[in-house]
Amino acid sequence: MAINLLYIGSWPDLVNDLKSREDLFTVTTVENGVQTQNLLLKKGEQFDAILSEAVLPGMNGLSIAKMVKSYKGYSKTPFIIFSLDKDFGLFKKLLKSKGIVDDYYVAPVDVEKLYKRFTFLKDYYEKHINKVSVEGAFQRYKIPFIKRTFDIIVSLTAILLLSPIFILVAAAIRLESKGQIIYKSKRVGTGYKIFYFYKFRSMYSGADAKLKDLEHLNKYNVAKKEAAEKESESFVLNTDCPKCKKLPEGQHCSPLLFIDGKYICEYWYKEQKKNMGGATFIKIKDDPRITKVGKLIRNTSIDELPQLFNVLKGDMSIVGNRPLPLYEAELLTSDDWSARFMGPAGITGLWQVELRSKKGEMSEEERKSLDNEYSKNYSFWGDIKLIFRTIPALFQKESV
Repeated sequence: MAINLLYIGSWPDLVNDLKSREDLFTVTTVENGVQTQNLLLKKGEQFDAILSEAVLPGMNGLSIAKMVKSYKGYSKTPFIIFSLDKDFGLFKKLLKSKGIVDDYYVAPVDVEKLYKRFTFLKDYYEKHINKVSVEGAFQRYKIPFIKRTFDIIVSLTAILLLSPIFILVAAAIRLESKGQIIYKSKRVGTGYKIFYFYKFRSMYSGADAKLKDLEHLNKYNVAKKEAAEKESESFVLNTDCPKCKKLPEGQHCSPLLFIDGKYICEYWYKEQKKNMGGATFIKIKDDPRITKVGKLIRNTSIDELPQLFNVLKGDMSIVGNRPLPLYEAELLTSDDWSARFMGPAGITGLWQVELRSKKGEMSEEERKSLDNEYSKNYSFWGDIKLIFRTIPALFQKESV
């Protein structure tokens, strides 16, 4: 009987080999951890086994395994990690994973042997294992009870008290322009949870479709892009890693990735992403897509008020790291960013109040550092202090 397999990654050789053996595997492919979560949770797909590449542009294979094993119905799903090169450091981490990952394969992979291994693991789990340990999985990042209680009381009270403002703003938005009053977008929050994020619509309808046309106005990208253009040939799709060149032929300084049809080592890929600016927050000065009402509600942060319903639902907290759009989260889940997703997502947070002291200007590295700092050190009383520091920020001219 064919195994219903989820393959996480993009290495074509193995994917093609797996798909060519329809008698052994029915293969579904995704490229990263965010897509994996969306498939398993939002679409409710169920798979017999999962095979993930060890090194991916976003979450690595072990992090994805921890996430998947924490999902209901997946604690006993065989999960194997695969890499293009032998990685002893990764192998040691997998040995310490305590039942999270079931096996580790290195290219080339014999598809028939892989099928036999998955079949054995599936049978073993069904007959002998009642519950697999998921120590360290993303379940531990649930909002603490005292913080959740505070969120419910504050959000519910605020919704009731601010209901007249909700009605006035809704009427103003509808009178100025056509379209939905509430803007909904998918965001990635605590533990990479995907949810619909609510805001009052502050732009004309169809504004997202115009984003590419306005990319040159992105104030966080302009400086980096101008510098990158001077050395574009040195960075764009350049697979010639200087460290790898010093090694014997066939050896690499770090595990290989397969990106845009080319092989590139993880170290050189990260260096290029860093030099080219990586993923950035979209922030355009004097954005022509914003309505007159939108400008007012943004400058006063009134557009954020519908997020109180996100808090009431449990998607977010009052204080936490801002949840990210999917396209940003897919790029910002590498090791130096992952800590930001391990704390609560929130309406206001550390970098928002710090941004005011910098007059609306802050680099990506500063945001990254503050997000990670909050995730590691947040506390109930620390949140109370941040709420009081947020009040003056509501009246600043620069929207954050």
